[in-house]
Amino acid sequence: MSKADQTKAKILDAALEEFAAYGVAGARVDRISAAAGCNKNLLYVYFGSKENLFTTVLDQHLLRVYEDIPFTPDDLPGFAGRVFDFAMAHPDLMRLLAWSTLETTVSSPTGRASSHDAKIEAIHKAQSAGQLNPLFSAEVLVTTLMAVATAWSPAFPFGSSHQPPGAKLRAQVVDMIGRLATAPDPT
Repeated sequence: MSKADQTKAKILDAALEEFAAYGVAGARVDRISAAAGCNKNLLYVYFGSKENLFTTVLDQHLLRVYEDIPFTPDDLPGFAGRVFDFAMAHPDLMRLLAWSTLETTVSSPTGRASSHDAKIEAIHKAQSAGQLNPLFSAEVLVTTLMAVATAWSPAFPFGSSHQPPGAKLRAQVVDMIGRLATAPDPT
């Protein structure tokens, strides 16, 4: 790895922490460059702007999510469990995603829409084949799955603080998605 590549990697690591904590508007280039141990001008040389740096960090980590959590419509409960595990293990990325929806100065991640659309299409095909419950649209199933599986992340305020995330909660999330997705018995 070249020195430039090493510096870029340090900047991206520092930027993840800064953006997860403060979003784009609150993030400071000075703090990112200090944490990365480089001159702040290098951020602009390598990434052009603070907003481009944010988008690069988000794209990089969303790519990890897409690769680390394989999706198939034949195991939506298992997918929900893996998303739950990932959200609990990576609260910084959940905060980064929350910031990305709040920030108006950054562009949407390139892979997010295509990944979402691919999930919807796969679920729709499985519904048409009678493998998944057709009562709910594919869009509703995907959105519900993602919302339920990530609701207890510290970035999202709707998860109950009375039940700490753990095996029992994970089992309930998996069970709920299984019940929503299961095709009715034709008999």
